[in-house]
Amino acid sequence: MISLNRSAFLNTNNNSLGFSGISSSSSSPSQRKASGVVVLCCGNGRGGLDGKGKVRAFTLKETMDEAAILEMDSKSTVGGGVQDVYGEDRATQDQPVTPWAVTVACGYSLLRDPHHNKGLAFTEKERDAHYLRGLLPPACASQELQERKIMHNLRQYQVPLHRYMALMDLQERNQRLFYKLLMDNVEELLPIVYTPTVGEACQKYGSIFSRPQGLYISLKEKGKVLEVLKNWPEKRIQVIVVTDGERILGLGDLGCQGMGIPVGKLALYTALGGVRPSACLPVTIDVGTNNEKLLNDEFYIGLRQRRAKGQEYAELLQEFMTAVKQNYGEKVLIQFEDFANHNAFDLLSKYRSSHLVFNDDIQGTASVVLAGLVAALKLLGGTLAEHTFLFLGAGEAGTGIAELIALEMSKQTKAPLEETRKKIWLVDSKGLIVSSRKESLQHFKQPWAHEHEPVNNLLDAVKAIKPTVLIGSSGVGRTFTKEVVEAMASFNEKPLILALSNPTSQSECTAEEAYTWSKGRTIFASGSPFDPVEYNGKTFVPGQANNAYIFPGFGLGLVISGAIRVHDDMLLTASEALAAQVTQENFDKGLIYPPFSNIRKISAHIAAKVAAKAYELGLATHLPQPEDLVKYAESCMYSPAYRNYR
Repeated sequence: MISLNRSAFLNTNNNSLGFSGISSSSSSPSQRKASGVVVLCCGNGRGGLDGKGKVRAFTLKETMDEAAILEMDSKSTVGGGVQDVYGEDRATQDQPVTPWAVTVACGYSLLRDPHHNKGLAFTEKERDAHYLRGLLPPACASQELQERKIMHNLRQYQVPLHRYMALMDLQERNQRLFYKLLMDNVEELLPIVYTPTVGEACQKYGSIFSRPQGLYISLKEKGKVLEVLKNWPEKRIQVIVVTDGERILGLGDLGCQGMGIPVGKLALYTALGGVRPSACLPVTIDVGTNNEKLLNDEFYIGLRQRRAKGQEYAELLQEFMTAVKQNYGEKVLIQFEDFANHNAFDLLSKYRSSHLVFNDDIQGTASVVLAGLVAALKLLGGTLAEHTFLFLGAGEAGTGIAELIALEMSKQTKAPLEETRKKIWLVDSKGLIVSSRKESLQHFKQPWAHEHEPVNNLLDAVKAIKPTVLIGSSGVGRTFTKEVVEAMASFNEKPLILALSNPTSQSECTAEEAYTWSKGRTIFASGSPFDPVEYNGKTFVPGQANNAYIFPGFGLGLVISGAIRVHDDMLLTASEALAAQVTQENFDKGLIYPPFSNIRKISAHIAAKVAAKAYELGLATHLPQPEDLVKYAESCMYSPAYRNYR
């Protein structure tokens, strides 16, 4: 007979009720197996809770007849096999069954739990203790050997999207191995899990979709968002990345298929910033799409309707923001990702005073670009205020970068922000933004409307303004033409050119074009990666102004300090911390960013500086402040090494 004591615990990994202290008086294999942990799972994922959300202890009698369990292997159905205790064979569409299951948390189920699966790394002792004999081949393989095998297999794929799919499959099978792989091979795998390959993955997400990752909140869930959040199995969420899919990279409206972006960003939060995976939640807000191709695609996974806007859109976002704070508290970081300009600025402005919010496209991009500019001053000479900046692109990225540069100038020179903005010029689709256009401009462009005669195109703007720094954030590829780069080189000994648009196909120019057209004199960085370039016998290594330098460490700093709001000074601090990590060896190669191979160390230093600023501003709640914030940040970082099981 199986007996249960009442020392129950809530299994937080699958949000179901488990019982410890189960004993068996029988020595048969089927009954001995029940001496492990019994997990009772209900279809709504809350099998261990009573109606008031409290833990309720079940007995096996309450879920199924105990005698039937013990005799399952002795009674056969007509067709052979075990008795249909659940009534599944008799179920029809009109006569449904409740999806209860009784399993032991070991054996077959353990091998299919991505949080705890170790593949062939289970030791002989663990295989005995957890009923894995026969379920695995006899060989034992360390995590390091598994890592080498996976990398060997990945390198056989010729198509980057196939590598992406293999990595996502690994994440769903063996979470720790996935993060170990990503951390140890970050420079090779970053372009796969992040830009540019993630862009193609989002475009084809419906076709490659196999298992849901993250939480989908559509207009169908309006009025029930809090309930939907509670369906997510993890309860201690610290970072949420949310998108509505309207402006995915430079690819436009991909609707529900934008989920690839939050999933990819949070993978980097863990691998690069050390935020543990169980504390991360990817969310896609599905309000429809205006992409006709997707609406007519039989494999599209989202709502088949035109994109909602106005009050209906605002109400769903308001419900989501309220539910997040209600369910996860004041200190959960909400990162807005790839919202269209008209919503991105409004959402950030609306919620920055009431929630811990951060827009990576506006603030993260700005912070990483500012870091590159601060570092580049060692190659260019002078201060920020002594340089003139020209942007191609006046959307959320362009105006966000411009504002942070102006803030840093103001901080350094003590000049009013209105004055430092005058060193920065922006070009949009209608030409140079000047004061005569002010009345027709969107509100976020108006601060950049300076006194100047109208200029219709980028080349004429470059010749008129004579900038020392040219920054592209337009999302339109090949707009830094040969004439534009040659013009920059004609009045700058070392022109600084940043082609930031993603993915690679949308970059304003390639690294090879920038170095060749400037005769090897440009300092170049891009948003997506480019290979080293040889010109006149010299090898140039292009830098990558990748947001992944900033947001993982920035988020970690907010988490470890318990910050309740994001302040602009934190972004400036993060930029300065990143710039400080660029070594003379990097400068000698023409780099203005440090190598990604040191990204965890870089993230720890950024986190420490951001946390210190949170304490200084009185926005931190984790008190008292640790003495050594760098060591504290490193100690808080997630480690993907396999754990030993009892």
